[in-house]
Amino acid sequence: MISQRAKMSVTVQYAAAGDDLPARPLLRRWIQAALVADAANVRVVLRFVEEAESRALNRRHRRKDHPTNVLSFVYDDEHSARGGDIVLCASVLRREAVQQGKPFAAHCAHLVVHGMLHLQGYSHEKAAEAARMEAQEIAILAGLGFGNPYAALPAPAAYPPRRARR
Repeated sequence: MISQRAKMSVTVQYAAAGDDLPARPLLRRWIQAALVADAANVRVVLRFVEEAESRALNRRHRRKDHPTNVLSFVYDDEHSARGGDIVLCASVLRREAVQQGKPFAAHCAHLVVHGMLHLQGYSHEKAAEAARMEAQEIAILAGLGFGNPYAALPAPAAYPPRRARR
C-alpha cells in the first residue's frame, strides 16, 4: 500500500503593521503542531489585521461591534481539503499580551493554536467543551516550549482576590 503524502498549505497575510509579527516559518510550525487529527490536505490562511478590519468582521459574523483577538472561519464548502481562515488582530494581541504579562510571541502562538482548534471542530461554548479545548491548547503549547496560557491570567475585576482572615 502506497501512502499519500499529506499536503499542508499555509498562506500568511500581513495586513497589519509591525516588525514584531511572527515570521511565516514560525507560524507554519505552530499551525502544524496544532493539527490534532489526520493532517492530509489542510489549507489555512492566517491573516494579521488592524482593528478596523477585525471590528468589521466581528460585527458581520458575530454581531459584536468591537475588534477581537482571533476569528476562525471553517472552509465548509471543500470536501477534499480541511482548514479555513484565521484572522488575528495584531493590536488587540499586543494589548492582551501586556495586560496578561506574557511575551507577544507566546500570546500569538496561543491564539494561532486556538484558531486551529476551532477549524478542527473544537468549541468553548459549554464548560466541558472549554475544558477539553483548553487542555489541548496547553498540551500543544507545552510541546512548542510555551507555558500554560491560562496560568498567568489576572483575576477578573468582578472577583478580586480574597484577603486572608486573621
